[in-house]
Amino acid sequence: MNIKKISAIIISAGLAVSSSVYAADTNIGAPPQPPAGSENIGGQPPQMQGEQPPEMPSGQQPPQMQGEQPPEMPDGQQPPQMNIELPFTDVADDAWYHDAAAMMYGMGIIKGTSDTEFSPESPLSAAEILTMLYRADGGAESGEIWYAPATEWASANNIIGENPDLASAPNEDITREDMMLVIYNYLVYKNELSEGQADLSEFTDSAELSDYALTAVQSLVGAGIIQGDDGTLRPKSTLTRAEAATILSRVIKPQSPPDGMGGALGGMGSAPGGFGGSGEVTQGTAANTVSEDGSFKDTSYQSSGDDENALRIDGAAVTLDGISVDKSGGGSSNTESGDFYGQNAALLATNGANVTITNADIKSDAKNGNGVFSYGEGTVVNISNSTVTTKNDNSGGIQTTGGGTTNASNLTVNTSGNSAAAIRSDRGGGTVTVDGGTYTSGGYNSPAVYSTANITVKNAELTANNSEALVIEGKNSIALENCSVSGNMSDTKSSSSDENVHNVMIYQSMSGDADVGTSSFSMKGGTLTGNNGDMIYVTNTHAVITMSDVAIDNKDADGYFMRVTGNSASRGWGKAGSNGAQAEFTADNQTLNGDIIVDTISSLDMRLTNKSEFSGTVNIIENAQGGAAVNDNAVITIDEGSVWTLTGDCTITSLENHGTINYNGYKITLADGTVLGE
Repeated sequence: MNIKKISAIIISAGLAVSSSVYAADTNIGAPPQPPAGSENIGGQPPQMQGEQPPEMPSGQQPPQMQGEQPPEMPDGQQPPQMNIELPFTDVADDAWYHDAAAMMYGMGIIKGTSDTEFSPESPLSAAEILTMLYRADGGAESGEIWYAPATEWASANNIIGENPDLASAPNEDITREDMMLVIYNYLVYKNELSEGQADLSEFTDSAELSDYALTAVQSLVGAGIIQGDDGTLRPKSTLTRAEAATILSRVIKPQSPPDGMGGALGGMGSAPGGFGGSGEVTQGTAANTVSEDGSFKDTSYQSSGDDENALRIDGAAVTLDGISVDKSGGGSSNTESGDFYGQNAALLATNGANVTITNADIKSDAKNGNGVFSYGEGTVVNISNSTVTTKNDNSGGIQTTGGGTTNASNLTVNTSGNSAAAIRSDRGGGTVTVDGGTYTSGGYNSPAVYSTANITVKNAELTANNSEALVIEGKNSIALENCSVSGNMSDTKSSSSDENVHNVMIYQSMSGDADVGTSSFSMKGGTLTGNNGDMIYVTNTHAVITMSDVAIDNKDADGYFMRVTGNSASRGWGKAGSNGAQAEFTADNQTLNGDIIVDTISSLDMRLTNKSEFSGTVNIIENAQGGAAVNDNAVITIDEGSVWTLTGDCTITSLENHGTINYNGYKITLADGTVLGE
């Protein structure tokens, strides 16, 4: 039997990476330093090199392992996958474990044994597997002995369990039964393991299991997490680093964000049977389906069933006038199927449908029951002069995914639930064009607009009463013209408020919901009001931002106008210390007030053009996670006719001034030591 096949036997229970960090006293003595080839060299974890991983094309699966088929995941699901140009010379692009290694590396769960080596066939130690799980739980190595915090955490939370050798000899190679024990204890600790124990008699080597591991293995097999291979468990076999990457990629999931904001605010979660990945398109059933071209007027459609659309337009060209759609109950058995594919939505257009909707009243009281959902390449929804109301969690107003198109005009959209953006998109994105109307969200983690798509909004009122106003993830965009925008993110009840409180967020998660690339945010005319926190927060992405003639009002006196920094990576947003942002910001005939900070692993290229006026400071700060500094952190250009009025001392990299600087008694210090002032 090929031992590599064993690496695929642990199946995801939908476990999400938590931001919690636990610490406690421990009786574990200081373990010895790791041997060569262990998780870290020299007692300190190496810095992650290279760029963050983009998502893998939809539906792609890891290469098969030496001709053997990996076990199927529950309900046909596949583990999250990523493409990344790993810095390791010993990981081939077509290696069976490549995608899993890329995912775990991108999330910061597994590091190399050096900057250029992954050592895929090296055996894994107890210290290493505990450290990986500790990282997944939000912990970070510290001190002279790199794995001491992890072993303390594991002991305090019963992750080590019944085998004392894992504590007394952490650098010994871990066996498969001990790996199963640790995974079991971790899932119990996270409250992510269903009840029930299996009869192990079907496995020919079950008698080889140690007594202390028996309950763990029975429970994992009973939960469908352990399936075995060719009727064996191989409890005494050791575990390689390649196998560990594959196993952990199916156990540890990045959280998703406000409405899909990977890693933070909504979208994916951790409950088995709910979140956990939908690798194949799963749309459930429909109470009413239209699959032939036609026109329908003053018709009512209802649904209260689970996984059921009230109305589905399947591949047809349809006109709907004066209809009412009421999704009055029922839930989605898989949240990602609801978020990604339209399962349980009130109205779903799919399979290349072309739908024109006017004067409609569309309601949803269901959890994960989006209002109007446009899914898939070639699908077009044109909706105007209509009302869309959703009242439960994970229930956006108008939702677009999988390359679909939505054109909306003069809508009244109201959402009440958490993770329920008024204008919403998710995996696969698409194109959304909005002209006129009001779009209001009331829940936490529910922006007025959440973009994993190309979204254009004109002449509209966008209000988020308990969330940031706008969110862009990855290689996607929001373009606003003559819009009134307002956000009010909570200090405590938003999922990422401990990371940063803000009004506009531009970032890259590692959830696979958005391609890695340049984020684009432009706003022309209109108003942008922030009621709490920073006005703009950029992290773990490259962003191009343009603002022209916008009335900006930050009502939080302590909030920055712009924060361009890395993040703690507790939600899987890149690797702490190397997940900075690169922002290109152009102010065009724009008045700006407020301070700007950029950390040492990030960069800001700011240009004041066309008589723009900026009153505030720009300062470079140290990265909170101690990452290696990059060049050109803050480059400022002031064109002729534009003015910068200082409100305090500034530290920047360089300055090109063709306009006016009012120093007001303050000074600007450049990277080369030059001090500028009056």
